[in-house]
Amino acid sequence: MITIQDKVAVVTGAGRGIGRAIAIELAGAGANVTLAARSRAELEETAGLIGASASVFPADVRDREQVHAMLEHAGPVDILVNCAGAGIYGNVAGFPDEAYDTLMDTNFRGTFLTCRYVLPSMIERRTGHIVNIASIAGKAGTANRAVYCASKFAVVGFTQALAEEVREHGIRASVICPGSTDTAFGPKTGQARGRMLRPEDVAYAVRMLAMQDPNSFISEIILRPTQKP
Repeated sequence: MITIQDKVAVVTGAGRGIGRAIAIELAGAGANVTLAARSRAELEETAGLIGASASVFPADVRDREQVHAMLEHAGPVDILVNCAGAGIYGNVAGFPDEAYDTLMDTNFRGTFLTCRYVLPSMIERRTGHIVNIASIAGKAGTANRAVYCASKFAVVGFTQALAEEVREHGIRASVICPGSTDTAFGPKTGQARGRMLRPEDVAYAVRMLAMQDPNSFISEIILRPTQKP
């Protein structure tokens, strides 16, 4: 495995949940991490758990100018982790336009914007790793989650195509599809939480990808709880 000591990492959605766990994991492996999310307060809480190797930059990944400013702040990016996401559920017949826009813009447009911006520098340097966090919902559709599933299917397909596009430049692109995870997206009550994945489980998978020897890469990880919640 390679070291990521002093590598520049950017984690979107780093204010809480899986994104926070990923930022902590990468920082623990030696990376200098830029934390991005809309809430400064949540980002500063994450940064407090990490220390001096963390930099806070509030940004909405749906906004192109904010994404560009955040990535300019980070500098040449070695590791990009797209974890910002929204979860809104409901049947297709009654699904509001605003909810559709929020899901597609957050879950897919944000991923596209960050990838598009970091790629020229990665291509020039012939190095870099992009990890996009999708969902098991990006592999199989379920009732009352059609738009959410569509947004995550988009992330999976985009990452697969991107990986083929950038391989010749020495850049790796991977997607992780977690199953039920104990975050704000999960149920608020019940015994199921004890059987869910922890955010740290996903974070460990990201660290493994980032530290893999450069002659190979894992294109996709499907991560499920050992016991069905």
